[in-house]
Amino acid sequence: MKTWSKEEILEVYNTPLIELVAKAGEIHKQFHKIGEVQVSSLLSIKTGGCPEDCAYCPQAARYNTDVKVHKLMDVKEVSECADNAKIGGASRMCLGAAWREVRDNKDFDKVLDMVKVINSKGLEVCATLGMVTEDQAKKLADAGLYAYNHNLDTSEENYNNIISTRNYDDRLNTIKNVRKAGLTVCSGGIIGMGEKVEDRIGMLHTLSILRPQPESVPINALVPVEGTPMENQPPVPIWDMVRMIATARIVLPHTAVRLSAGRLNMSMEGQALCFLAGANSIFAGEKLLTTPNPLYNQDMDMFKILGLTPKKSVAEKVEA
Repeated sequence: MKTWSKEEILEVYNTPLIELVAKAGEIHKQFHKIGEVQVSSLLSIKTGGCPEDCAYCPQAARYNTDVKVHKLMDVKEVSECADNAKIGGASRMCLGAAWREVRDNKDFDKVLDMVKVINSKGLEVCATLGMVTEDQAKKLADAGLYAYNHNLDTSEENYNNIISTRNYDDRLNTIKNVRKAGLTVCSGGIIGMGEKVEDRIGMLHTLSILRPQPESVPINALVPVEGTPMENQPPVPIWDMVRMIATARIVLPHTAVRLSAGRLNMSMEGQALCFLAGANSIFAGEKLLTTPNPLYNQDMDMFKILGLTPKKSVAEKVEA
């Protein structure tokens, strides 16, 4: 596998757009099935009240936002959400909790039960619960967790401008713990937070030198939320998303590149360009944790028009 330098990734990113999309499309065709897109559902199982100070996040307790705090959901309620997600075409369900880190308590036991229940339905289960130890990650794996999400968010150089309550090594250590437990890794970031192009490149470079590379990389466009330090950030141009996705596809050829937050503000034509550039995974459903997202039926209409096919889950393939 090629080891990319930051200079090489920057050169790819700055390729004329039409040429860049064409090149990314060729690599996508080489390693993935054209038109097959994984549909994932993201459920906030514990919302708000987080002690972190991530500048983009409405769930941070220190910011005055409209997010309503709610305690950890019941397993039965999560099971019903999983049924609805599967009916809506999802093959993966991700559980998100507004925690700084996982603690060994009854709440974690409840999350393990949620993972078991969702896994039994033939859905891949992903979780994003903050920092985890290797032992906790192994417990999640034993319960049937397929993937763990822990985003880098931005470059190491820009990280302290976004978050002060943890450092970049904390992020990387969690990813290492997840790997040691045998879980697949989902890790990406957010653009539109006032970062430089070099910060976008730095984030992709860090992801590209992980061995193995992450199986899934979400590319998020910032959704500014009133009450957070990022509330006045301008919208991310669709061309920046296309460039970022195409560059990720070239640098991370085997990875599922996930077109994530910010889709509600994208036209179908804009999303089509992202798929041409190598995106082959989306989050579907009314909300991504606390930010608005296109409805399932809107996405299925888009799939029909663009000739896209929802990818089957690993769990279903095993059953088959």
